Amino acid sequence: MEISNYPQYLTQIPDFESCIKNEKVKLTSDVLDVLQVNIGKLCNLSCKHCHVEAGPGINEVMHKNVMEACLKLCHQYGFKTIDITGGAPEMNPDFEWFVEESKKVCGHVIVRTNLVIMMDKPYNHLPQFYADHKVELVCSLPYYSPKDVNRQRGDNVFEGSIKVLKKLNELGYGRDPELILNIAYNPGGAFLPPDQNSIEREYMSKLEAEYGISINRVLTITNSPIGRFAKFLVRSGNLEDYMLKLYKSFNPATLESMMCRKQLSVSWDGKLYDCDFNQAADMPIKSAETIADYLNKPYGKRHIRFGNHCFACTAGQGSSCGGTTGG
Repeated sequence: MEISNYPQYLTQIPDFESCIKNEKVKLTSDVLDVLQVNIGKLCNLSCKHCHVEAGPGINEVMHKNVMEACLKLCHQYGFKTIDITGGAPEMNPDFEWFVEESKKVCGHVIVRTNLVIMMDKPYNHLPQFYADHKVELVCSLPYYSPKDVNRQRGDNVFEGSIKVLKKLNELGYGRDPELILNIAYNPGGAFLPPDQNSIEREYMSKLEAEYGISINRVLTITNSPIGRFAKFLVRSGNLEDYMLKLYKSFNPATLESMMCRKQLSVSWDGKLYDCDFNQAADMPIKSAETIADYLNKPYGKRHIRFGNHCFACTAGQGSSCGGTTGG
């Protein structure tokens, strides 16, 4: 669900693309760095802030032939990073094969995990699997207190997350420089995240003091007004105020470093998007090509497709799947 489905809330806000004065940033960069692959919307949780509206029982799961196309494209374009996400990506039946093959074609592989999936018996072995393959982990933990996390994600999710983080620490994550353990922070409501450096210090201090847990970084991600979060904003009567807040916080200095300029996002069915948020908003790349169309095709810059949810990525210090963009 894209924010433009609610035009009554946009009367005071200009079209996002009209705010871009530099034509250069409407195009992708000379080289693409990241291939982000959403291998399915199936998830063990139904988080309130989830922009892809993932959850249990969803059958939108990437097949192996699409994964094979992703690997070929990564080799063809020389992507530096394969970023694997979901849902809970671990629930895809070909997940471990895809991680192993991704490591062969790209040295830097990221998996975005909700942590508690590894509490379930079929996935208990994954912490060791991740360590063996030196996968960088980006772990969703919306806050460092049980009350806030469980309200946003479900009963006992915080407690399970702490147990898994401790196990990862035991294997060297957050301590061994080759085993990177990052936390992704999303605000619990209709407000912008705090300064990333400040919230990172808070997380590190609290997690170390109260649980003996070490992490590498905290990545702050502004909630995008799409999907399940947009529905929450509508129900709570906060959509208009939130959109105005994003617009009034628009920072032109973030435009050059928007994640859509250096990445390609692949959905479970092989459709291509400029970013994960456009994927959730069902806004394919302008040429509407699939990953199969891109194979054996020389890279050329593409015109990025924008929507008013893009104000979330350009508010304040900027936001991306890798945290603030430094604008």
